[in-house]
Amino acid sequence: MRASAAAATRRWAEMPRARDLGLVIGRFTPGPLNAITDVGRVAVGHVTLIEGERTRTGATAILPHPGNVFADRPRAGLSVLNGFGKFAGATQVQELGEIETPILLTNTLAVGRGVEALVRHTLAQPDNAHVTSINAVVGETNDGRLNDIRAARPTVEEMRAALANARPGPVAEGTVGAGTGTISFGLKGGIGTASRRVSEHMLGVLVQANFGGTLRVDGRPVAGVPEVDGDGSIVLVIATDAPLSSRNLTRLASRSFAGLARIGSSLSNGSGDYALAFSVGPGAPLANDACSPLFEAVIEAAEEAILNALLMAGDMEGYDARHDRPNRVAGLKL
Repeated sequence: MRASAAAATRRWAEMPRARDLGLVIGRFTPGPLNAITDVGRVAVGHVTLIEGERTRTGATAILPHPGNVFADRPRAGLSVLNGFGKFAGATQVQELGEIETPILLTNTLAVGRGVEALVRHTLAQPDNAHVTSINAVVGETNDGRLNDIRAARPTVEEMRAALANARPGPVAEGTVGAGTGTISFGLKGGIGTASRRVSEHMLGVLVQANFGGTLRVDGRPVAGVPEVDGDGSIVLVIATDAPLSSRNLTRLASRSFAGLARIGSSLSNGSGDYALAFSVGPGAPLANDACSPLFEAVIEAAEEAILNALLMAGDMEGYDARHDRPNRVAGLKL
């Protein structure tokens, strides 16, 4: 199958999400879009690169708000379950409890170009004329089983296009952006998202799913899906309008890994499992006791976001860079 980026977008519009199939994960109600963009003014943008027989990659940008993120920094927390990955900007997020750029997701060998894209983006913002230090936040997973990852794509300018493309509203899922070449459970992985309302607050999760294990859907095994205990990675980005401290955002990020476990991740030695949570909520941080419902909600949203990534992906043919041969991966069909 030769698929263009435009065809991938059309396919996204036609594929079923979990709730379209009657699958309801957890007890909390989703937001109107069941997406990370249900939170505040969060925006998501993709660049999807599907070219010839070998290019299956891209970038996904998450903007916490439409303003100058460097000047108006959201509180943030980062949790690492297994650190076999390359998460640029991690130590400063952990040290200062904030992010000062949008978040870019891409492939493993493109992290450096992602940093450059965010530096250029940030320097170009109004009022940043005297900025001399930028902590760019870039996450990755390795798409080299379907993509010629050594080919230096996406470029800096292509990743800047993902930032420029970011919009609120519905989020394209599956084989798009940073999920274009990913694989999960031996099936086609991708980008997925989900949200939950908790009292007056909203919480959303976006995932870049590229990991192995034994797939479970709402706790049950799936017939016909092989057990794949392979290496792989996932990045979970969590947004909320609940005013949480950076410490409790780190705790929230840590709880998202329970959703990863519920869907059957093997958490292997070669897995990079990263969760970044940020808050766009104004006001004094909530008390510790108020966080428990949010902790439960992020587990639900993470599990459903991963399931949406799988369901929306479809089949994909590409190039296995490690073994120098074509590769075909089927999408999940329930």
